[in-house]
Amino acid sequence: MKGVLVASKNQSACDAIRTSLRSEYRIDGVSSKDGCLEMFRKKRYEFLFIDVEVLRESMLNNNYKTALQPFWHAYPTAQIIAMSSQEMIRDAVRAVKAGASDYLTYPVNPDEINYITQSIYESIIMESELDYFRDRFWQEDSLEIVRTRSPLMKRLFDKVRSVAPTKSTVLLSGETGTGKGVLAKLIHQHSNRKDGTFISVHCGAIPDTLLESELFGHEKGAFTGAVRRKLGKFEIAQEGTIFLDEIGTITPSAQIKLLEILQDGTFHRVGGEEMIEANVRVIAATNADLKKMCEAGQFRKDLYYRLNVFPLEIPPLRERMEDIAYIIDVILKRLKKFDLKEIHDVHPHVIDAFGKYSWPGNIRELENLMERAYILEASPILTPESFPNELFTSDLSPIQVKGISFSLAEVRHRAIEQSERFYLRELLTANRGRIKETAEAAGISTRQLHKLMKKYNITKEEFKTFPS
Repeated sequence: MKGVLVASKNQSACDAIRTSLRSEYRIDGVSSKDGCLEMFRKKRYEFLFIDVEVLRESMLNNNYKTALQPFWHAYPTAQIIAMSSQEMIRDAVRAVKAGASDYLTYPVNPDEINYITQSIYESIIMESELDYFRDRFWQEDSLEIVRTRSPLMKRLFDKVRSVAPTKSTVLLSGETGTGKGVLAKLIHQHSNRKDGTFISVHCGAIPDTLLESELFGHEKGAFTGAVRRKLGKFEIAQEGTIFLDEIGTITPSAQIKLLEILQDGTFHRVGGEEMIEANVRVIAATNADLKKMCEAGQFRKDLYYRLNVFPLEIPPLRERMEDIAYIIDVILKRLKKFDLKEIHDVHPHVIDAFGKYSWPGNIRELENLMERAYILEASPILTPESFPNELFTSDLSPIQVKGISFSLAEVRHRAIEQSERFYLRELLTANRGRIKETAEAAGISTRQLHKLMKKYNITKEEFKTFPS
């Protein structure tokens, strides 16, 4: 028989739940959070009806997500229904936003209890059926990537499923570090070209003078140093997929050649006359606004329209915080493969800080922070001591002033420092840690930039490996 646990000091609510559900469920009751967790560890429960006042016991910083986590750790698929008085309905809503399935208000209505439990149960069945059909499409090694609770990501993966089997050109856009390269590979792996080669080209990392040769190849003697014929990436990727990252950085002449491939399916090697057919699917990616670049004359409009056949925008991590627990789990599993440490979880204070952080470097920044903490950590969980202090103080959070301990000048000084730190990290992220470009964007000398980075304990290496 399925189990229901009721955690409330409101006896009439407990009696109503027992009366409504006793024919279908085994009902247990407790009056404290500790008692509730104790019961959860002993028995399996499909539903937990918990009073928000009980849930708030020993809760830190009004964080309902942290308060709910121990129950999910004990039984991950348990459906939690928050209960509250009319006066505390806002807290019940906060609990739902943090992950609870639904809420009830006192006095509890037996019909509403039956309706909520039945609705949740039906949605579980529907979701499991959808998961079954999703899993039939996704390859087994891709299931962790497509696991999500974010509505934005669910819509994105639905679009990926639609476009992957086609030959259409795809344009991926999104901030640095959101995982455009991962998504490009996902599309290739689920396409009709999955048995072909997947070639990834970081256009922004290739010098302009060598870009055309890298992409299209060259003939012997085409230019000084061309001592032999070289095949370009488009030839190597025949019958496969080529991923052009940072497409907005390619030269005007390379834009023309790429347009030729997309329009006619042909190209010429540098210095060559032979017309070569390009049986290649193109996936391009950018963290720049190509439309604005077209308006400014920096990117060909006709090429933009050819690339923008099927646009996919990847949301930044701060807009899909529902998935951070999944992402942490995937990163931990990956780190375990390369290290013998038995680290299996992250401290609730760290999870809380993750939820408040703006993540300018997105998933790559999270990966870097966790890898560093994994190396430093000596306990079975990743503790706050293994992470940078700045993670636990939001870059642009209000200055905490107790009484009149700070002068106005001191408050201003601290606010300026916080703003400068945030500004520098944003610029370094955008420029992948390149000092010269960051200094130019900030309107300061490289010497001044180095001084500021030293002041705020920032290193350029933190920003060099963010994925597109």
